[in-house]
Amino acid sequence: MTPASIYWLQQILNALQLGSIYALIALGYSLVYGVLTMINFAHGDVFMVGAFVCFLAATVAGLSFVPTLLLTMAATAGLGVVIERLAYKPLRAAPRVSAIITALGVGLFLENLTLAFYPYPQHVPPLLQNVIWRVGGLALSSLQLIIISLSLALMLVLDYVVQHTAVGMAMRAISWDKTFVPLMGVPVNLIISITFAIGAGLAGAAGTMYSLAYPVIDPYMGIMVGWKAFIAAVVGGIGTIRGAMIGAFILGGVEIMVVAFLPSTYRDLVVFSLLLALIVIRPHGILGAPRVQKV
Repeated sequence: MTPASIYWLQQILNALQLGSIYALIALGYSLVYGVLTMINFAHGDVFMVGAFVCFLAATVAGLSFVPTLLLTMAATAGLGVVIERLAYKPLRAAPRVSAIITALGVGLFLENLTLAFYPYPQHVPPLLQNVIWRVGGLALSSLQLIIISLSLALMLVLDYVVQHTAVGMAMRAISWDKTFVPLMGVPVNLIISITFAIGAGLAGAAGTMYSLAYPVIDPYMGIMVGWKAFIAAVVGGIGTIRGAMIGAFILGGVEIMVVAFLPSTYRDLVVFSLLLALIVIRPHGILGAPRVQKV
C-alpha cells in the first residue's frame, strides 16, 4: 500500500471509532424523540455519568472490562428511568418548552452533583490491553476494533428490538398515535420507561468506551459530546434509528478529516456549519421525513 492509502485507511479507522461512540449516544436522542417527540437535552450528561460509573467500577471495585460495561449500562439505564419518572412524566401534557427547560435543568444537576465529588479531571485506568498490529504499514489497535465491533453489535441489537419485537412495535405505535394506543392495551408508561432505559444504557456503554479511548474524564465532558451526538441524530433524521447511526458516522468522519487536513480549531466550526447547511437543504435529515397527520 502507498503511504497515502495507509494514511486514508488510518483516518477511516479513527472516524469509525469516534462515529461508533457518537452513534450510541445519538440513538438515545432518536429513541426518546421518536416516542415522545421530545429532545432529552440531559442525555449528554447521562453519558458523562456513565464515564464516571466506569471510573468507579475500575478504581474502587477493581472490575474488569465486561463487568464494568454491564454495570455502567445498568446504572445509566436506571438513571434514565428515574429521570423520566421524576422530571419528564409530570410534564407530558405541559407545553413542550417546559420539558426542554427541565431537561436542561436535569443536565445541570448531574454536572454539578458530579462536580461536587470530582472537581478535577480523573484518569480511567486501562481495562483492556491495547495490542497494536501492523498490517502493511497500517496500525490496527485492538481497542479500536473492540469499540467499533461492540458498538455495531449494540446498534444491530437495538435495530432488531425496534423492528421485530413487541416492545419495538409498541414504541412505534406510541410514536404514531399516543391517544389511541392505550385503548389497544399497550402499557404506555412502561414502554416509555423502557425507551429511556435503553437510550440511557446505550449512553452508558458509550461512556465506558469513550473512557477507554480517551481516558481523561471530567464533569463537563457530556456537554460538547452530547451536542455533537444530537447533531448526528438531526443529520441522519432524528426519530429514526438507522438515520442516527448514519449521521453519527458522517459526523465522526467529518471531525477526523477536518483535524487531519486543517487546524483542530476548525473542527467544531465545520461540524456546526454542517448542521446549519443540512437544516437549510434537508430540514428532516437524511432518512427523516415530515410527519403527516390526517384530520
